[in-house]
Amino acid sequence: MPRKELVTRIGKLKAERGAIVLAHNYQPPEIQDIADRLGDSLDLSRFAATASEATIIFCGVHFMAETAAILSPEKKIVLPDPAAGCPMADMMCAEDLVEVKRQHPGAVVVTYVNSTAEAKAETDVCCTSANAVSVVNSVPRGTKIIFGPDKYLGGWVAERTGREMILWQGFCPTHQKIYPENILEQRRKHPGAVVMAHPEVNPEVASLADAVLGTGGMIAYVEKSPARTFIVGTEIGMVYRLQKKFPDRAFVPASKHALCPNMKKITLEKVAASLETLEPVIAVPAGVADRARRAIRRMIETV
Repeated sequence: MPRKELVTRIGKLKAERGAIVLAHNYQPPEIQDIADRLGDSLDLSRFAATASEATIIFCGVHFMAETAAILSPEKKIVLPDPAAGCPMADMMCAEDLVEVKRQHPGAVVVTYVNSTAEAKAETDVCCTSANAVSVVNSVPRGTKIIFGPDKYLGGWVAERTGREMILWQGFCPTHQKIYPENILEQRRKHPGAVVMAHPEVNPEVASLADAVLGTGGMIAYVEKSPARTFIVGTEIGMVYRLQKKFPDRAFVPASKHALCPNMKKITLEKVAASLETLEPVIAVPAGVADRARRAIRRMIETV
């Protein structure tokens, strides 16, 4: 079906099904264009919980749809491609986390929201890249902290809080495709440009950035900045998101290789098919969801 007809079909199906389409900032441009809301994973999950629609088509990766399902157990959360996973989330399995907790009795577990529902269920408090520093600072001094799954976000937080943490050795393969030489090359090409980098990048890249921010933070930063050109050190889908929101600015990807294959698995055809069938539904077992929900709510309560 031609793209224009497909977009029209999606619009009609949304109305017929009483559904809403949410899309992460890293989604392909055509998915961003048909979304009712764009945002980072937590923003979308929180929006899903307050939306009047009972059916949510979640265009992101699996852990994001899980988080939405945990926060909105009464709603139908549909992930157009259930194979859209997150390698970093999969690097921290619940069984291994239980063993690390056994080795460090009394430790507080702080888990990045980019994690599986089962890992969240073994967690004391979740965090986002935006509030990770605040969450860690909320843990009483002298208390051991287990932080995972991203060692780079954890290391960045440790530097800013002065806290010693037991870091999981996970990482985002996409953000590791951004190298220091990429930043230096783009600075040469765009003198005076401001460099924004995601805290999931390696420390050498982060040290070259003018600001280290999550995707929501990048949008807020650009809104307040007088700069006209920005080098964007995160997944390349964010460049489209920023350029569309700020057409009077220029946005340059730090590396065109920073492309998440999982984020690009969802297509217009898959969105239309999900609206037709209202499948596949992402559900989290009640016991796991209840425990994970507590950790997520503690995160939301931490400014």
